[in-house]
Amino acid sequence: MTDIRVNDKTFEPYLTVEEINGQVQRLAAEINRDYKGKRPLFIPILNGSFMFASDLFKAISIDAEICFIKLASYKGTKSTGQVVTAIGLDIDIHNRHVIIVEDIVDTGKTLSEFLPQLNHQQPASLELAVLLHKPDATEYPTHIKYLGFSIPNKFVLGYGLDYDGLGRNIPEIYQLKEH
Repeated sequence: MTDIRVNDKTFEPYLTVEEINGQVQRLAAEINRDYKGKRPLFIPILNGSFMFASDLFKAISIDAEICFIKLASYKGTKSTGQVVTAIGLDIDIHNRHVIIVEDIVDTGKTLSEFLPQLNHQQPASLELAVLLHKPDATEYPTHIKYLGFSIPNKFVLGYGLDYDGLGRNIPEIYQLKEH
């Protein structure tokens, strides 16, 4: 892996395909064990989680369902501080075991606004499966039961994560290069 350029920024290699796949398989094994016989509903948050959600869901061997939702809080490399729901949840989650699938949690603001909306619908359980977490950026702490990686507070790109709409199709994860 070598440095890449996206728009006006240079990114350096951070996580390989093998490292990502290893964590996805580990998380799937934990979920398969914890939810055996419970038929969980996975709710990936678009757009960023689509690759993680796809790989994770393919590794789920128990009966499970999936329903996507779109929330947005980013513009460029900075959070706007406002969470916008673009596509709503169209399935009843009352008494369902729900697993929110998120690509990254940094400030935690998106989930801090979204999780109470879900809890209001009284799911049987509500857990998070998150590929990346930036503990140093967290302003709204949230319990993440299924976590792939804790990472430094640097902007990352690839494996579904974008910079102004570009880079989501890169299979590895890169971080913004410091000059």
